[in-house]
Order: sequence, then structure tokens, then C-alpha cells
Amino acid sequence: MSNSLLSNRVNSMQESATLKMAQLSRDLTAKGKNVISLSIGEPDFDTPEHIKEAAKRALDDGYTKYTPVPGLPELRQAIVEKFKRDNGLHFDISQIVVSNGAKQSIANLVLALIDEGDEVILFTPYWVSYVEIVKLGGGLPVSLKADIASDFKVNASQLKAAITGKTKMIIFSSPCNPTGSVYTKEELSKLSEVLADHPQIVVVSDEIYEYINFTGGHSSIGTLPAVADRTVTVNGFSKGFAMTGWRLGYIGAPGWIASACSKIQGQFTSGASSFGQKAAAYALQSSMQATEAMKAAFLHRRDLMIDLLGQIDGMKVNVPQGAFYIFPNVSHFLGKSYQGEKIGNADDLALYILDQAHVGIVSGSAFGDDECVRLSYAASEDELREAVRRIKHALIQLK
Repeated sequence: MSNSLLSNRVNSMQESATLKMAQLSRDLTAKGKNVISLSIGEPDFDTPEHIKEAAKRALDDGYTKYTPVPGLPELRQAIVEKFKRDNGLHFDISQIVVSNGAKQSIANLVLALIDEGDEVILFTPYWVSYVEIVKLGGGLPVSLKADIASDFKVNASQLKAAITGKTKMIIFSSPCNPTGSVYTKEELSKLSEVLADHPQIVVVSDEIYEYINFTGGHSSIGTLPAVADRTVTVNGFSKGFAMTGWRLGYIGAPGWIASACSKIQGQFTSGASSFGQKAAAYALQSSMQATEAMKAAFLHRRDLMIDLLGQIDGMKVNVPQGAFYIFPNVSHFLGKSYQGEKIGNADDLALYILDQAHVGIVSGSAFGDDECVRLSYAASEDELREAVRRIKHALIQLK
């Protein structure tokens, strides 16, 4: 009876696969199993001490009240300065909206811009929530797929072919979750040239992994003249500052879009945590030493994972240039069986590895690619070595 009372909206919505696998890992752990979870996109580092201390000072200073819906002026100004300093993007404070995580920022954008039947192009593999957020807003997700041979990066000719009269938005991340791919300025420039002929399309560039970039430089599509006046740059504090539980994301956007997002947020959640915002402003204006140390650790782990996974026969691994994920192609193992049970797809393989190896990973189908799986290397080196050892042993059992 209860399900029949739920809305079609929620009944048609898929549960987040990353959160689901994390919960299945916790469930096995609760049963006494030694599970290594490589499923969730969360740095294993604690928030740097100087940021935590800033939050404590803010509490002592009485920052415990409601904030303006788009964020505290001092944080928005710090974001304006960050965009100029790090990205070459120029915004006024009125063009910045702070939200309860970058996920809310993206939801605000879709609800503000997408009408029933509008098409939203998603560079695929995509972050797991893009599809469901677009569908929630009434939009039609259009998957534009790239594979491991192209480093999981969409090219300009693909984009040109996918655009129709109904295309209203494109969404992509760089560095990318789940692949770790990073678009170069030249690649972004070619994409912007295609978009120059379609002024009705808003570009949403998710740059939440900006500070975990191993290329030596980050490029923002919003700096390119062809799309500068209709690009929304999404960022936040979860990944680069290890502040996942603080729930702080933000956008820099054309004023009319920022105003619309603030209007929507005002009816959903209002402003984000007051003392958290004070600490976030301090984070942007203080030393990046802790962030650089985290990036160095992630780079070392990436190289370790490439080496270890590369020793598994049949597993195809590329070299991701950012974030903290490996997205290997596992098609070699699909169609094989274990004790009479067939591994038909990446979903089956992820569950098999959880059950047999007690390692939590995420099926690539959640990200739009059912021949791959995602492994996070936001874990200790000992855990990573043991996890890959277990995975290798489990895969050998498949016949």
C-alpha cells in the first residue's frame, strides 16, 4: 500500500549506486567480515586543522544564525578572488551562490533552467547523480559516450552530432568522476567552437576535483570567449579540502542564472551552515600546503594502483590525470561464471567482488558505462595492496 502512495517521481528514481555499495560494504562489516571499501568518493584524510580551528572560532564569535541564501558575503568574496586567482574567471559577488554541497548546486541549476522535454547532454562516463537530477527536473538525459581508448574524453565531432534543437544544457566534470580524465585547454577550446553556434545551450562545468589534478595545470571552459557568457562553473570544498561532511559547494554563473538558483534554494534549504562558511572562506585564503600534500599522496596511490591492476590479466587500465579513481575496463571477465553463476554485466561483477573478495567497488553502469568498474584509491597503501590482491584472486576463479 505504501509504495502506491509514493510519487512517480520517486518511484522512477534510481538509488545512488555509490551510496548503495558503501552501505552494502557496511552491512558486511557489521556481520564481522573484513571489508575494504573502495566505493565512495571521499578523501580518507581529515579536514586540515587550520580549517577546523577557523570553524571553532566562528562558533565562538556567534556565527550560529541564518545566513543570506546565496552565502555569507565574506565567503562569496573569497570565491570571487579564488576564481580570479586560480581559474582566470571574473565574477561579481552577485554571481556567486553557495549551496549545501555541489550536488545541490547542480540540482539548483537543472531546476532553474530545464523544462519538461529539454535535452541535457552528459559527457559519459558521468557522475552518478547527473542523470537522476536531470530526470527529476523533467529533462531528457542524452548520453555522449567516450571509452578507455579515448581516455574517456568526448571530442568536438561527437558533441556536434549530438546537439539538437531541444538541447538546453551540457554537463561534464574535469577532472572527471568516475574516470579521472582531465580536459586540456585545447580540447575545451574545440568543444567551445562547436557550442559557439548554439547560444541557447548552457554549459555546466563541474570542477569539484580541481585541486586533485596531476597535469600541472587546470583549465576552465568558462575562460573561453565563445561560451564565457553562458558557462556555470561548479566547485566546492569536499574533495580538495577534505570537507565532505561540511556540505559546501558553490557556483560562479551569469547573474540571471545565479539569481534563479538563489530563488530556488530559498524555497528548499535557504543558506548553508554559517560557521562552516566562515571556515570555508578561511580555507580559500590560507595556505594550500595540506591540499598539496593530499594531492601528492593521491598521485603516489594512483601510480601504485595502475601498477597493481595492470598485473591482472584481462583488465584494461588507462592513466587518469586527476581525482582519486581508477575506471578499468573489465569486459574480459563478463560472461564468465563462478560455481554456475554467470557474471552477465558489471553490476554482477561488482557484487561478486564484494561477496567473494570483500572489496567494495562500484559498477560502471551507474556512470553510463557497463563495461567498467570504479575503484576509489582514497585509502591507505596497505588497504589498496590487499584490495587488489583479493580482487585478483576472485577474478582468477571465474571460468
